[in-house]
Amino acid sequence: MRKLVVTALLLMFGSPLLRAQAPAEKPKLVVGIIVDQMRQEYFYRFADRYGEDGLKRFVQEGFMMTNGHYNYIPTYTGPGHASVYTGTTPATHGIIGNNWYVRSLGRSIYCAEDSTVTNVGGTPESGKISPANLLTTTITDELRLSNGKQSKAIGIAIKDRGASLPAGHTGDAYWYDGENGEWMTSTYYHQALPKWVAKFNAQKRPDDYLSKTWSTLYPIDSYTHSLPDNNDFEAPFIGKDTPTFPYDLAALRENNGNYELVASTPFGNTMTVDFALASIEGEELGKRNVTDFLAVSFSSTDYIGHRFGPSSVEIEDTYLRLDQEMARLFAYLDKEIGKGEYLVFISADHAVADVPNRMLSEHIPAGNFNSGAALGQLKGFTTAMYGEGNWILNMSNEQIFLNKDLAREKGVDFEKMQREIADFSLRLKGVKEAYVASDLRKSEFVQGRPHLLQMGYNHKASGDVLLILEPAWLVGGARGTTHGSGYSYDTHVPIAFYGWGIKSGKSAQYTTVTDIAPTLAILLGIRMPNGTTGQPIVPILD
Repeated sequence: MRKLVVTALLLMFGSPLLRAQAPAEKPKLVVGIIVDQMRQEYFYRFADRYGEDGLKRFVQEGFMMTNGHYNYIPTYTGPGHASVYTGTTPATHGIIGNNWYVRSLGRSIYCAEDSTVTNVGGTPESGKISPANLLTTTITDELRLSNGKQSKAIGIAIKDRGASLPAGHTGDAYWYDGENGEWMTSTYYHQALPKWVAKFNAQKRPDDYLSKTWSTLYPIDSYTHSLPDNNDFEAPFIGKDTPTFPYDLAALRENNGNYELVASTPFGNTMTVDFALASIEGEELGKRNVTDFLAVSFSSTDYIGHRFGPSSVEIEDTYLRLDQEMARLFAYLDKEIGKGEYLVFISADHAVADVPNRMLSEHIPAGNFNSGAALGQLKGFTTAMYGEGNWILNMSNEQIFLNKDLAREKGVDFEKMQREIADFSLRLKGVKEAYVASDLRKSEFVQGRPHLLQMGYNHKASGDVLLILEPAWLVGGARGTTHGSGYSYDTHVPIAFYGWGIKSGKSAQYTTVTDIAPTLAILLGIRMPNGTTGQPIVPILD
């Protein structure tokens, strides 16, 4: 009889041994990784020199969606971070650019600006930051709301927008102040720096990084995936005649923003991992009986990519070094959280175009769009058509904001005016297509570039005429590059998961970054963010 009772109890409740062997119901820690400006191809292009314990974990032990994309225009940092964490596009979450023009204010605003808060640590100019402009919840919000905010959610990045938007409305965010070399936050989050942040700042690590020389990890002639180090397509640092290794940071810092310079080197990524590990320890993330969330964004890849371009030795070296930093992060998580006890995803906030002048040197159509000259032509056209007046209030992010009040005052048909300006815009060199706001409001576009524009179009905030440039045309100068378009070179980014609950594999199924948050919601058993339009990634969940 006693044996029967014991057996029954074991079946009902499980033995201590069985309970110990059963997989945890939820991960102890979720780590979201955004690599600013990372192309999907970087997983493969430099793979021959990646180690086994860094980026290759996503390839060999994780599940990778090899055909992951952004599903809207414009592809910028602010909208990218917001879209990954909200599971929706700028049309819904409201972050329509890094900066955008606001008619009621008569000026542009910054995506993470908040004049009602001030700095905690850092300097006042860098402290007016919060997620106030984000109109929906994030997956980090939903995790905290699911358990009475017992879970902690922390966003970390050199860029304030890369920290504040992923942390959502209820988490904590920390970013780097290039003015004084401190990690900081704002009064939206805290009234004083947590002790662990103050301790980290006291170590003065940026000064250590800036005393170094950035040389290549390997002999420079072995960087065969890149252009020759000295070329005409890259922008050198101030005080250096050529964009070439080595970079003596102690000699360059004075003329290149002092503490800001570290962000434009791979040591910015090293510092980000240092701070991320300090946050895990300082906040005891993953050490309690709830799931915590650490959102880490690596900003330096973007600064370096803009200056040197995706085919530079500098980018190749940066990703080889980033791979080592990923291995360091994974080794810490394995030891402190436990391998298989944490869940990680990796993506990017956008990818990047090749340097137009480099493309032209290869006889590939490309160009630099002169937005100043275009604005001048548009103003001349509107004056000739409608008479004297400030018809164009602003032109930014390839969007034209028209003066609706003036049109009403002068009896000009505003919708007709939009179409006439859109038609004229097609005469501008480098413009491929032009769309009007009235069409984006009235019609539903389900594919192609009009669909991407519509997913990035916010009825209250976006412009009246929206332009699409020709492929490989950028708003920029002769050297360096940028992003922002709906072409695949800007939209194709990594989407991969690794760790708790994830089987190994890959799929070429078309997937969007707005599918990441709903996938996490299913894995964690929580509600999707309240504006979600993405769908769970079935190959990962099956």
